[in-house]
Amino acid sequence: MCFHNSMTKKAKALLARYQAKANYQIEFENVYHANAFTYPLWSVLTNNKPDELQMFRWGLIPKWIKTAEEAAKIRVNTLNARSETVFEKPSFKFSITQKRCLIPSTGFFEWRDENKKKIPYYIYLKDVEIFSLAGIYENWTNKETGEIISGFSILTCNANSLMEFIHNSKKRMPVIISPENEKKWISDNLQKNEILELCKPFDYNKMNAYVISNDFLKKNYNDESIILPV
Repeated sequence: MCFHNSMTKKAKALLARYQAKANYQIEFENVYHANAFTYPLWSVLTNNKPDELQMFRWGLIPKWIKTAEEAAKIRVNTLNARSETVFEKPSFKFSITQKRCLIPSTGFFEWRDENKKKIPYYIYLKDVEIFSLAGIYENWTNKETGEIISGFSILTCNANSLMEFIHNSKKRMPVIISPENEKKWISDNLQKNEILELCKPFDYNKMNAYVISNDFLKKNYNDESIILPV
């Protein structure tokens, strides 16, 4: 699955890449490693505001959740959404049809199992510095405080041959949306079959990966050495 993401470019490069404006401060630190289980804020581009980068929390909270306690429990299970079942799951079935988003990335992380050892890899695209992961989102309102939490999930699909080698335990990968299909993904008029067609494994020939240090989880998120090959 996809629980570790990276953004090694500054906000200005991100805005230029998507030809978008921002609803937050232009400058922010590079995030060489974001761990989904800390529910970090992340830049997203939504179908509702396709020309504006917004900051959402990783971890979708469905609209029907009633309390903050329930919200905290469910979002640990909504960091990812399987594309094969996304139209059936109560947490996701409304968002996939009405609230799709692009999640910018410069690379993501996954582990290979070898003789009971876990070997971490950094995975990226060969010819695209900033690429898009397919996401869905929801805006949840805490009825006790009035706070609105906008959260997202990253869609996953079966692994391509590169990711089968790396993620050899579960053989999954995030859904990567090619640049030519980004506007299509966040358009409002896609049918179910068109959405699923975009959730295919990405072409492995356009991807690359290398082994990184096993201690990267212990480092600060803005430590550039996280993504250095070993």
